[in-house]
Amino acid sequence: MTAWQVKGWCPGALRPMASGDGLIVRVRPPGGRLSPAQAEAIARAALAHGNGIIDLSARANLQLRGVTEASHGPLIADLRAHGLIDPDIETEQLRNLIVTPFRPASSYIDALTAVLTAALAQMPPLPGKFGFALDCGPRPVLSGASADIRVERAADGQLILRPDGYGLGRVVNDLAQDAVSLAQWFAASGGVTDGRGRMAALIGRGVVPPGCDTAPAQPLPQPLPQPAPGPHAEGVLVALAFGQMRAETLIALAALGHELRPTPWRMLFLAAATQIPAIAELVTDPAEPLLRVTACTGAPGCPQALGQTRTLARSLAALVPAGSVLHVSGCAKGCAHPGPADLTLIASPRGFGLVRGGTASDTPMQTGLSPADLPDLLKAPHAPPL
Repeated sequence: MTAWQVKGWCPGALRPMASGDGLIVRVRPPGGRLSPAQAEAIARAALAHGNGIIDLSARANLQLRGVTEASHGPLIADLRAHGLIDPDIETEQLRNLIVTPFRPASSYIDALTAVLTAALAQMPPLPGKFGFALDCGPRPVLSGASADIRVERAADGQLILRPDGYGLGRVVNDLAQDAVSLAQWFAASGGVTDGRGRMAALIGRGVVPPGCDTAPAQPLPQPLPQPAPGPHAEGVLVALAFGQMRAETLIALAALGHELRPTPWRMLFLAAATQIPAIAELVTDPAEPLLRVTACTGAPGCPQALGQTRTLARSLAALVPAGSVLHVSGCAKGCAHPGPADLTLIASPRGFGLVRGGTASDTPMQTGLSPADLPDLLKAPHAPPL
């Protein structure tokens, strides 16, 4: 019997999801950015109405933990006062849009974001996890982020719409109309099954939309390396262990006065910043071993997790070679890292399973491993190379 359940939808602010430590309330920053006042408001709300813990999600959103049924209404009221709440659940669910954080302030990308956001109201019924990515900044960075319809640039600078899972896209004539048309094609072509479905799965069945004959500037399908924390041309990128922080850290970041842009790498981008902030919880060294491990909340924070994850991940981080990724998952869903990792450990009722070069849903090559077994296993001469 499967010990976990695929729900087929992501939490929102208006439609939170129950977890082991209360309700998870996901805040989707409008246009992929937060003003200092909005960031502080989220942090204050997390302290007043939750347990003060904030997660960064792989869809560039913020998740407030420990919210109760009683505190949910006041939380929404506080966030609504700062323009952070959609008018209804349907609008909120459609607003699965990731925008490249690497863009100047008031750039043409902001205008494209506004156009695409407005077009979402015209979309056909789409699965809860269906999403969009605007990756047409100075350099492509979102190829590894979860999205179904991607706005990218061709080598000649033209905008293209590329269906996820296919190497070519359509040249954009009217972004709103073209995006709606591609979503309608997805729905009409059998992409939605029982309210679920993803573009890459449809493409994998050999169904390809017409007119996709233009290659993006970045060769596919190889994903780009994840950007490292530190200074970048448009600002400073800062990381957090496992993408989680205390609300006090977000308050300290907001006090710096920069626009904050959550990223799908569970990092925060401080727009136009020139100095790395000295805030204790931040990870700013690209060589930090904790950046080589990913881990979900695990037990007891997630009711579907079959074991603790983050304490184990911390203990193993120093054994992971630079350039490799270790994923520790509380169950076979693999929420923290849906794609393949060099090494994946999956909790089960009988200990941890080990997968090499695959995902948490793959069949483990070894099972029944205890946390005490793992350091020696990774250091042993016969250990699977990462």
